[in-house]
Amino acid sequence: QVQLVESGGGLVQAGGSLRLSCAASGSIFSINAMGWYRQAPGKQRELVAHITSGGRTNYADSVKGRFTISRDSAKNMWYLQMNSLKPEDTAVYYCNADITARTYIAMAYWGKGTLVTVSS
Repeated sequence: QVQLVESGGGLVQAGGSLRLSCAASGSIFSINAMGWYRQAPGKQRELVAHITSGGRTNYADSVKGRFTISRDSAKNMWYLQMNSLKPEDTAVYYCNADITARTYIAMAYWGKGTLVTVSS
């Protein structure tokens, strides 16, 4: 089994910063791509940032220049540094990864989410 666990969410004032972490554990052969999604109340889940195993990144237009995704492959962890936070960034943030397990079956895995609340 593979598990993803997020941490680092919380309450922050507008203009502040938070750093989210995601740790993958279990029967992992390789992590092929990693990402962060978010879902605000009443809205669909949306991609925030994505990073491939080769280090290529892409971001939602709404967070470009403010958020940075990074990874520590040795630890099976990735991060989302969020700066200049805005109230509209308030959402539950989910980490996601395309993982090949030791069974050599690849599939997408999700964490349970961490709440980020940005007050105005």
